[in-house]
Amino acid sequence: MRSMARLSAIAGVLLAAPIPANAASLNTMNEVGAALQACWTPPANSGNASVTLSFSFKRDGTLIGPPKPTAIKVGGDDKARQAYVDAATAALRNCLPLSFSPALAQGIAGNVFTLQFNSPKQ
Repeated sequence: MRSMARLSAIAGVLLAAPIPANAASLNTMNEVGAALQACWTPPANSGNASVTLSFSFKRDGTLIGPPKPTAIKVGGDDKARQAYVDAATAALRNCLPLSFSPALAQGIAGNVFTLQFNSPKQ
């Protein structure tokens, strides 16, 4: 049940104010989501597109394996869809490692999270 609450917290962060990824230790999942969203730059001319990535963190703020797209809503051909997924993956990768507070690091490791990257940036 706690994982679902965390997933909801990340989803709700789409409307939160951005926090720089290199800021002080992140204490909540809202702060994590905001830090990741701050790294996002949608591809040019991507219209009203989105991709949702699924991923897990290690305690040190890096990822356990590569993120996986779980939902893709991008107009155009396969090349356009892949470019959008690549941009979202790059945004996530370029933000890392994140700095988690000790309490958050202990609870975050190994849990699966999802984050939606939208165009235009919201």
